[in-house]
Amino acid sequence: MAQCDWREKRRQVLSQARRVVIKVGSAVLAGPGGIDVSVISSLARQISELAGAGYQVLLVSSGAVAAGRAVLGDRYDPTFLPHRQAASAIGQSRIMHAYDQEFARHGRIAAQVLLTRDDLDNRERYLNLRNTLATLFDLGAVPVVNENDCVAIAELVYGDNDCLAGLLVGTVGAELFVNLTSARGVFAENPDDNPAAAPMECIDNIGELDLDALCGAKTTLGTGGMYSKLLSARRVAQLGVPTLILAGREEGALRRAFAGEAVGTFVLSGCKPIPRRKFWLAYHHDPQGTLTVDDGAVRALRDKGKSLLPAGIVDVAGDFPVGSMVRVATVAGDVIGVGLSNYAAADVRKIMGLKSSRIAQVLGEAAYAEAVHRDNLLLDPAI
Repeated sequence: MAQCDWREKRRQVLSQARRVVIKVGSAVLAGPGGIDVSVISSLARQISELAGAGYQVLLVSSGAVAAGRAVLGDRYDPTFLPHRQAASAIGQSRIMHAYDQEFARHGRIAAQVLLTRDDLDNRERYLNLRNTLATLFDLGAVPVVNENDCVAIAELVYGDNDCLAGLLVGTVGAELFVNLTSARGVFAENPDDNPAAAPMECIDNIGELDLDALCGAKTTLGTGGMYSKLLSARRVAQLGVPTLILAGREEGALRRAFAGEAVGTFVLSGCKPIPRRKFWLAYHHDPQGTLTVDDGAVRALRDKGKSLLPAGIVDVAGDFPVGSMVRVATVAGDVIGVGLSNYAAADVRKIMGLKSSRIAQVLGEAAYAEAVHRDNLLLDPAI
């Protein structure tokens, strides 16, 4: 996209968006001594200004474990999972207390929302969450969301709030995702190696970026790093939502960005939005197995928008039941899609390579002609 085009697009998005998800990471909020209240104070002030200007803001805040371990001191053992869970419980209350106080200074109500992956996986609970968040917006409150790390073992070990924030963009129908990080934006080269390196002003096609080559190591305090931030940006781009990556510790970075100043890195959506249902299916469920397909099936899926038929499947990995989320991969191992399998793994193994007309002959019935229907399939997922 031409420079003038993306600048105008950025201006339009930041001025016209009414619902915004903002994520702030541990490396921004906390240091070795615990929570930096001055950062929370600045963040609450800027978000309150946005709310006063008519924006509805959902804040996804990390930092609970980092804050809790500062309180525990030498008693904290980072290699012991129960200690990390305890640190989360101790730190979460302290972070929320700080948010309550700082938002109250500006006449705003902070509302704590703690989530596990199960809350987003379960469709009924997901819809209840969406209704609750909508009500909080209507009441003028600022939802402050974090993973419920003290009870969600898998999330504490493998999850990160970049992922959670990206999923919530779809949940609340946000028009902009802002990720506050310890860096000034996304760098094409490591600023530690080249002090003159400057952040990229715009990424116009994040789907074509080699994230592994571009991104460095994770931050000391957080679980994400720039890789997870760009992965989330790639996901929300599929909803047609752009991302703004800003330095969370720079004075007034949020206010300056919404005032039109060229700070941080703007990530364009750059693609036709997918249905929210497909987004929910693809990213709220972990794949339980892999269907490897031949070149003909790859062409049918990508070029013709077809469903995946048993005839195109050459291998099945995993042991999954009917209706499970599975990866669809090439023979070379490249994941080209994720979708819901109409058959259990054991049955897919029996019918793979066969024409759909033979499914009933092999299984005794043919509930579906497709192994994965195109309505339940997302191509080129950001996983």
